[in-house]
Amino acid sequence: MPREALWSAIAATLRAEIAEGAYAPGARLPTEAELSARFGVNRHTLRRALSDLANAGLVVSRRGSGVFVATRPTDYQLGRRVRFHQNVTASGRTPSRRISRLETRPARPEEAEVLDLQEGAAVHVIEGVSLADGLPLAAFQSVFPADRFPGLLAAMEGQSSVTAALTACGLTDYTRKETRLKAKLADPVLALALQVQPGTPVLRSVAVNVDAAGSAIEYGTTWFAGDRVTLMVSPDQP
Repeated sequence: MPREALWSAIAATLRAEIAEGAYAPGARLPTEAELSARFGVNRHTLRRALSDLANAGLVVSRRGSGVFVATRPTDYQLGRRVRFHQNVTASGRTPSRRISRLETRPARPEEAEVLDLQEGAAVHVIEGVSLADGLPLAAFQSVFPADRFPGLLAAMEGQSSVTAALTACGLTDYTRKETRLKAKLADPVLALALQVQPGTPVLRSVAVNVDAAGSAIEYGTTWFAGDRVTLMVSPDQP
């Protein structure tokens, strides 16, 4: 009988340890150097074993971070009121956000049209990454009319909740007017933000939020990591 390939035996060992709970969902595996030393193999052999686990959907590699045990996708509701922290909390995960950009600039033509502004009117831009249990779930860019919310960027300083910042600016509620979804492939910059490989499938959401009078107050684009989120469309959600 042919002898089992060494990489296959290593993959089987790690697969059994993951199944037994030695490495929990979302946990990082030991480094390649540590695993190579443990099994007494070179990195080429080890990488073939890890590739086998990745092809089976058991682990995911994040550039610059390591190899992690795959997690169950986070359920994310798309309804009349879309709130990141509420959605992630409801799925049983811990939400957090990293804000990477707070800037005021002239509106681009599409932004001005959606927000009913003069072309070149000032808009506030908020960009960042949304995380669930510390894992990047989505990268986002939100654009707001600067004249409507002059203190928005100041309200965002030191916090990560856009909803709370809007409340501080006098907008206590807003609803989703429309959401457009399209499958894309992550470019290198987006891949770095989401900690995925370039070319990884992502789902792009382009949305418009309005106030009680129906005036557009936010033009937002979100890029969801395709294997980490299950989008649930609930148009009648209150």
